Amino acid sequence: MTQSVVVQVGQCGNQIGCCFWDLALREHAAVNQKGIYDDAISSFFRNVDTSCWGWQQYFQRKNIVFKSTESEAVPGGCGSLPADFHAQYQIWFGTRLMTQGTDMAVLIDMEEGVVNEILQGPLRDVFDSKQLITDISGSGNNWAVGHKVFGSLYREQILEKLRKSAEQCDCLQCFFIIHSMGGGTGSGLGTFLLKVLEDEFPEVYRFVTAVYPSSEDDVITSPYNSMLAMRELSEHADCVLPIDNQSLFDIISKIDLVVNSGKLGSAVRPKSLVSSNMGSVKRRHKRPFDAMNNIVANLLLSLTSSSRFEGSLNMDLNEISMNLVPFPQLHYLVSSLTPLYTLADVNIPPRRLDQMFSDAFSKDHQLIQADPRHSLYLACALIVRGNVQISDLRRNIERLKPALQFVSWNQEGWKTSLCSVPPVGHSHSLLALANNTCVKPTFMELRERFMRLYKKKAHLHHYLQVDGMEESAFTEAVSSLSALIQEYSDLEATKSMPVPDVPRLSVAL
Repeated sequence: MTQSVVVQVGQCGNQIGCCFWDLALREHAAVNQKGIYDDAISSFFRNVDTSCWGWQQYFQRKNIVFKSTESEAVPGGCGSLPADFHAQYQIWFGTRLMTQGTDMAVLIDMEEGVVNEILQGPLRDVFDSKQLITDISGSGNNWAVGHKVFGSLYREQILEKLRKSAEQCDCLQCFFIIHSMGGGTGSGLGTFLLKVLEDEFPEVYRFVTAVYPSSEDDVITSPYNSMLAMRELSEHADCVLPIDNQSLFDIISKIDLVVNSGKLGSAVRPKSLVSSNMGSVKRRHKRPFDAMNNIVANLLLSLTSSSRFEGSLNMDLNEISMNLVPFPQLHYLVSSLTPLYTLADVNIPPRRLDQMFSDAFSKDHQLIQADPRHSLYLACALIVRGNVQISDLRRNIERLKPALQFVSWNQEGWKTSLCSVPPVGHSHSLLALANNTCVKPTFMELRERFMRLYKKKAHLHHYLQVDGMEESAFTEAVSSLSALIQEYSDLEATKSMPVPDVPRLSVAL
């Protein structure tokens, strides 16, 4: 079984990471009834102690009594749930993981707030306190401070913790880096460690989940930070999953409409993420980032499902890069997730399988502002979870193919995966990853926002006063992004070209 190390950088990266570990615990708790350290858990947790006792004994020790008033079934078919079963069961499973092992994660932030929150929260025992790096001052929304100052200051410390995590793996396959593009620590230090990983672990894949700021972002310097970070992503990452804050907010707004369309009891499941984690539906409008982070965490759960669980057609993470990235620079993959309502525990009729495939290619389910159906595909991966047959997968691909345009030299550019374990509470789900030219408008908008500031040299002095930072870094960054945009434009120019009719090999019977 291969292992992956998660590196959470900055406030956004650590909040998404915390959501990911929370949901991963729930998934493994639903599948692993006895809490035994197994291959599935080993993909993200290291083993310390293989001793184990079951969740039934935990409830007995806690004097928790099962009542017949709840209709929900206990895992393993042992009766009905007590009211606080989900919370108690997750505490038990997290405790078992702590006694048996800790997660393979490195938490980095140049402010203490978010990491301290995690260490004081319900998942505090899941994290190794020796794998944390924090500072007090923060990066001040300045890429140069995060990249040049804190990068140099903490390089050896970061490298030491990365090596420690790597040494605990039997077969290290991938580093997952989670960070934002708009702040200073995420964009600066997050992209700094990409170069460190490339130098120290050149054979290990580097997957980046990068959250891009919306046009209404409250960080004025976010266009500078994003532009400077883009150059590093293009040069040092193997795969980048760009996530747009505005798309996440739009998705959450649509979920809110469903939630508020009826009474709480009929629209939202009791003790759900909506009602228990945030207190009330109204409060979700005040803290939409919790639900937005949940979407990205669910994306990572689906992405890693084949590494964590069995399936009839599993797909390793290295296969994603091998099959979806035909050219080194064009490694930005547009992601879509369905059903989205899994994330809000909304009680609506489940989506039919065929409808889920259609949703995955619709504009409303993309995690960036894009419509892939009207752009050109270089390749596409479908990661399906649940009780789905290969015949269902092939039938839906054949149904959708006429409406999707692939490059002429890769007309059969599909990669598929079937994982037998569905998300908690659902029969099946689908994650689509597309190398598609529809990502170009996102980059063009970023360049336009950058140029509005840079033409006036606004806020530039904050960056140039940092040791080692020169103005040429800005011009080189915009040149790099412009070259990337041009590559996508050149591909789009081939869209109207006729597809050559390649003769098929005829087999004599």
